[in-house]
Amino acid sequence: MIIAVDTGGTKTLIASYGEDGKIITEFRFPTPLKKTEYVETLTTHLTALFQPQNVDAIVIALPGIVKNGIAVWCNNLHWKNFDVAAELKGVLGGAPLFVENDANLAGLAETRQLKEVPVSSLYVTISTGIGSGVITNGKIDPGLRYSEAGRALVEFDGTVREWETFASGKAIYNTYGKYARDIKSKRIWNKIADRVSRGFLAVIPVIQPDVIIIGGSIGTYFGEYQAQLKGILKEKLPPHIPLPKLVQAKHPEQAVIYGCYYYALDVLADS
Repeated sequence: MIIAVDTGGTKTLIASYGEDGKIITEFRFPTPLKKTEYVETLTTHLTALFQPQNVDAIVIALPGIVKNGIAVWCNNLHWKNFDVAAELKGVLGGAPLFVENDANLAGLAETRQLKEVPVSSLYVTISTGIGSGVITNGKIDPGLRYSEAGRALVEFDGTVREWETFASGKAIYNTYGKYARDIKSKRIWNKIADRVSRGFLAVIPVIQPDVIIIGGSIGTYFGEYQAQLKGILKEKLPPHIPLPKLVQAKHPEQAVIYGCYYYALDVLADS
């Protein structure tokens, strides 16, 4: 059995997978903001839900930069230098525990579920913030696993700013006073396409992925702005840099936990 933990800014999802890759158990709880409370709460639920002898691996997804099992910085949770792996060591007996960035894991899942796995794919989740994951040959790219596309510095309204400060779901709500699900105006969606394009125009020439997968709350409404976005990118990208294929994430709500599953399979196969 593989245990997946998707730690979000507001809620945490625990899921377990059997040998057939199907979800056996799902459990949600509000994410505690204090690190000590998070460890205590997660430990309580894991030990109540599972028997150690049945667990092959645990993968914990965190919304921030993760290096060697340590959350260097989780912006929305304000966690800094949080050694999650050490704090939870032995929580389910001898089961190995791995910690990874949530967007990397979501990108892994979404890429593996494409009809053909491309050489390079870029997963971008546009929700409260903007997260990204670069997948190469179906694996999290080791050289770009710490990249943060949402932090790309681009010009907008005459000021150099981080991409997510003006194109994230939070920024869009603050600007237009509506959540994506409530926006019906084509004019507003065209403006959102312009905001989203700014970061892609900075990132695409550097990574040059074959496919870009867009997830998150804004990704859910990709159909509302995809034509405008593609048009902007095609017009403004240098002629020698091809426009990647742009697709909508298939499972935006479950991509992270499925990514945990695929990640565990890879690590266990290599060990």
